[in-house]
Amino acid sequence: MTAERRSIQKRRIGIVVSDKMEKTVVVRVTRRAPHPLYKKVLRRHRKYMAHDEREVCKMGDTVEIVECRPISRRKSWRVRKVLAHAN
Repeated sequence: MTAERRSIQKRRIGIVVSDKMEKTVVVRVTRRAPHPLYKKVLRRHRKYMAHDEREVCKMGDTVEIVECRPISRRKSWRVRKVLAHAN
């Protein structure tokens, strides 16, 4: 993969909320966005299903996920690395 290809991949940082599936984790990504009318900064959440080939992620871990080709119907992200393990 070239450097150009890697730079256009979307990356997200989130917390693993489920690791009950085989080779799949659910990652909750939080972002801060202003309300369209009132401009108050709100926290918005989205859950992504990510591929975890080595099954190293556990619930509560902070991980970085990157966009990839579709692996299944709902899974188009993969775990790049574990940033922090849960206590």
